[in-house]
Amino acid sequence: MLARKLLAIAGLTLALSTLGSAVAFAAKPGETSSSSISLVLLSGASPTTLTNPTYGDLVTFNVTTAATAYPYVNLNCYQNGVLVAEGWAGFFDGALGDRTFALYSPQWTAGAADCTAYLAMNWHGKWKHLAWTSFHVDP
Repeated sequence: MLARKLLAIAGLTLALSTLGSAVAFAAKPGETSSSSISLVLLSGASPTTLTNPTYGDLVTFNVTTAATAYPYVNLNCYQNGVLVAEGWAGFFDGALGDRTFALYSPQWTAGAADCTAYLAMNWHGKWKHLAWTSFHVDP
């Protein structure tokens, strides 16, 4: 009878420890799929959500994530496969700078480009992409 109780307790302990590790793994930052990012145009007649801004516009992004309290956006724009603009911004209170990106740079003086914005977090010294959106910039 005592052996049966000990076996039951050991089995329950093993089951709970396995469940606990699964729950801990599921709760790790960056292991969630509830992140999103969408483009918002700031310059022009009125701020709107668009798919194709134009060269020289100012943009920001609507972001949501449960993965981190300190999300960042990394924007990369390319012309003919060449990186012509890159920017980073923290999308949390207390982040340095603002959340605005200009669709031009010293290397990008005119013309169309293809851009991708990544919603990212720093996880153990490495950047992890949580979500991304790509868009074309008209000339």
